[in-house]
Amino acid sequence: MLVQVLICNNIHLLGYASPLLIGYVIIAMGRNENRISLLLWGFCTGLIFDMFSNTAGMAASGMTLIAMIQPDLLQSVSPRDAEENMKPSIQAMGFWNYTTYAFTLMIILHSVYYFLDAFMLANIQLTLISALISAILATGLAIGVDMLTSTHRKY
Repeated sequence: MLVQVLICNNIHLLGYASPLLIGYVIIAMGRNENRISLLLWGFCTGLIFDMFSNTAGMAASGMTLIAMIQPDLLQSVSPRDAEENMKPSIQAMGFWNYTTYAFTLMIILHSVYYFLDAFMLANIQLTLISALISAILATGLAIGVDMLTSTHRKY
């Protein structure tokens, strides 16, 4: 949360895009997580971010939505021979499956966040571009964090 509030909130790529790295909290949750705990983690993380960023529930709603989608998406992109208690990572899922999984959740989070921020469809192209660039940047950061925190590295 500290990295998000102090660093990522001050990144404004091209003046429009700011990555929401808080989505990594939900991305990193394991396969056997209880759906209620996922929803609580998502909502509480988003709510704490909203309190620090003064965004009035925009992050909480996006985080709750991706927490709701995460188990089904993880089930659909994880390898068939994956363990039952698998934690999503590049090592466990493979690079492309993990990237697809992370980008899908990030694009949903950023779309909800930016459309609630705009609250109108007048500048839909600008909102879509902001959400897409932010999601790409946040996915890259999530991949970087996963590579840094991976405990089972092959050298």
